[in-house]
Amino acid sequence: MRTLFKKIVVYTITLEARAVLRKYKPRIVAVTGSVGKTSTKDAIYAVLAESYRVRKSEKSFNSEIGLPLTILGAPNAWSNPLRWLSNILDGLFLILFDAAYPEWLVLEVGADRPGDIRSLAGWLPVDVAVITRLPEVPVHVEFFDSPEAVIEEKASLIDAIKPGGVLALFTDDPRTLALQHRLPAPDARIITFGFSENADVRGEHVRLLREEGKETWPIGMTAAISADGVSVPLEVVGAVGAHAFLPALAATAVGRALDKKLADIVGALESYDPPPGRMRLIPGVKGTLIIDDTYNASPAATVAALETLSLVAPTGRRIAAIGDMLELGRHSVEEHRKVGAQAAAVADILVTVGFRARDIAAAALDAGMPDKNIFQYEDSAKAARELQNIIKEGDCILAKGSQSIRMEHLVEELMAEPAQAERLLVRQDAEWKRR
Repeated sequence: MRTLFKKIVVYTITLEARAVLRKYKPRIVAVTGSVGKTSTKDAIYAVLAESYRVRKSEKSFNSEIGLPLTILGAPNAWSNPLRWLSNILDGLFLILFDAAYPEWLVLEVGADRPGDIRSLAGWLPVDVAVITRLPEVPVHVEFFDSPEAVIEEKASLIDAIKPGGVLALFTDDPRTLALQHRLPAPDARIITFGFSENADVRGEHVRLLREEGKETWPIGMTAAISADGVSVPLEVVGAVGAHAFLPALAATAVGRALDKKLADIVGALESYDPPPGRMRLIPGVKGTLIIDDTYNASPAATVAALETLSLVAPTGRRIAAIGDMLELGRHSVEEHRKVGAQAAAVADILVTVGFRARDIAAAALDAGMPDKNIFQYEDSAKAARELQNIIKEGDCILAKGSQSIRMEHLVEELMAEPAQAERLLVRQDAEWKRR
């Protein structure tokens, strides 16, 4: 019954969303890829909101339900039928009466199953499509025939680009860059972003940002953004990792595609706040630092997070707390073992959470990490309690795992100010708390 109800709701709000787009004709930026979609969406919003009325996907609203809800400006009603009825009535109001509607929509587009984006491309008129990294083994690959099928599904967003539209591609990823050959829309153009020399929008001189005159924990990242022979410095406070700059580069590419000046774009990005659970820096108990990357996990993102952990120079130890990476299908064992080998090369202590993460521990042991430095748990809450007794002043803790593993529980247990959890951590709304 619940499945039938969901189908009816999705069908109804999708019809309403299509009618709203036809009536109000907003311009649309659509963001897809397998890494960094939400951060990129938020950064693009920061750039556009300086000049236009803009609405963005809330949190990670990127599904068959989340996208129509964003277009309608309605919240997720979860399992409450009355709230869904209210959302549907609100959609009808938008269609039947005139309202102040956004000039731009910034939409995050995900692909959990085959056909998710392809069906969307049939009715979503996209002005700017942004495609981030497409790693060799992407998340959700379990539900597709192959990693290439996931990439093809993401690439079908290109078919939604309007004539004269723009395709923004992450140039450092050969799989993403290869999509430049399938641009079908007449008069559409391509703009690239990344750290490569041939990128139209380029990040340079990336380094950790610390408080001036202090050799303390990093407080973010600093770099220069270059485009069309002009270079402007930018600081991203609150998150670390070179990939923490990719959302800013993608947002700059969108801004340049709309002929905004680079200085104005970077100025707008000063208001960009990295979203929770994406390499966020959080002070921990006992004088520790937590790198909170608990929103979700894919092999590529986990390896990147470990690479960032290696750059932080704690006075204590580097601790990697890593949970299961889900929806990898037949690639699961191999990818977990790759992460384990990387963890052994980077971390002093490894904490794993979940059944699949046992392969991370086994690979780390095989790679030479001492057995006494490897701790394995079945759930994040118990791991957090045990880790309380392990950590010492000066330690840096990376927390990473797929959504269902709920690694944010570990961060909440170890953060110096747990009263700030609702503001700083992912999945803090009432529905998630009940799960």
